[in-house]
Amino acid sequence: MKKALLVIDVQVGMFQEGNVVYKGDSLLTNVKSLIFQAHSSETPIFYIQHNGPSGHPLEYRTSGWEIHPEIAPKNQDVIIQKTTPDSFFNTSLDDELKKHEIEHLVIAGIQTEACVDTTCRRAFSMDYKVTLASDSHSTWDSEDITAQQIINHHNRVLRWFADTSPSQDISFKN
Repeated sequence: MKKALLVIDVQVGMFQEGNVVYKGDSLLTNVKSLIFQAHSSETPIFYIQHNGPSGHPLEYRTSGWEIHPEIAPKNQDVIIQKTTPDSFFNTSLDDELKKHEIEHLVIAGIQTEACVDTTCRRAFSMDYKVTLASDSHSTWDSEDITAQQIINHHNRVLRWFADTSPSQDISFKN
């Protein structure tokens, strides 16, 4: 079963001073490790880049919109543009995955309860095998619960749709 790594919305605007995504440094370290493993095994990597509206931290073609420089794509990596939490909705993602004969997605990125959750569920409903890198997605505190509680909750709930594993336990070798 051919795998791919999906890196969702790890963009500069998610690391703004004073409003950095929860455990941003750890997130970048874990995502970089997954990217390194994927490149080492010639596993395709798909970067999902959110195009926010005017004034949004991920406003299209602003510095915040750029993919974080610590995990910058290489020439062989595919960048998919999106405007909703669903990485498949009105994008070329499914076509690109099919073109590469991908059946199993390893998912990492931001934001746990929005784009990561929605993409996991959608991939599952489209018959992809899904692995969520349980230590490689993040969010912010809400009014009601902490970012860590949101991450823990989604790691439990998304087990209905994905295998959940820490990044160090994920292998891209078939």
